[in-house]
Amino acid sequence: MPRKPEYDRDALIAQARDIFWRQGWAGTSLKDLERELKLKPGSFYAAFGSKDALYGLALERYAQEGIARLKALADKLGPLEALKAQPRLVIEASDAPAKACMLAKTYAELQAKDHALAEAAGIHMAEMKACFADLFRRAQEAGDIASDHDPNRLATRYQSDLLGLRLSAERKDVNAQEIAADIATDIDQL
Repeated sequence: MPRKPEYDRDALIAQARDIFWRQGWAGTSLKDLERELKLKPGSFYAAFGSKDALYGLALERYAQEGIARLKALADKLGPLEALKAQPRLVIEASDAPAKACMLAKTYAELQAKDHALAEAAGIHMAEMKACFADLFRRAQEAGDIASDHDPNRLATRYQSDLLGLRLSAERKDVNAQEIAADIATDIDQL
């Protein structure tokens, strides 16, 4: 009879997400994962199959958690205020392993290699953009944003602004707080 694994698979995926987010795909070796997750090679392969499979699970978790946080924020503050707060919140997240977006980092790193994980990152970025578009649409319906704006175009610009902000937040010579405030001010002017 097979033995029950002595690890929490979900916790390992969360831990791997943080390792991959910080170090990237190429910067994280299988040995790094085995050491950090405290798994022997056989256990690692039994649990996840491969580094790419684990990365895919970590990427999916990252995306799902990001969308869930944004939706919870919108439920609490309303769509417009959530869109205005998000830039500040993503750069102030002290528990994040990196400021830059894991989806964007993955896409940038692996897209030129035509790697399947780049495609997965692109799909997750499109899901996040759809969430932004929904919030812009809801803000329009509430009368907080003029009806002559295209929510999809606003979402594309907003996502681009957030990705740039998050990358800028990695730099010591950039005041990311000012940029986050500017993004919120731009939303107020819609």
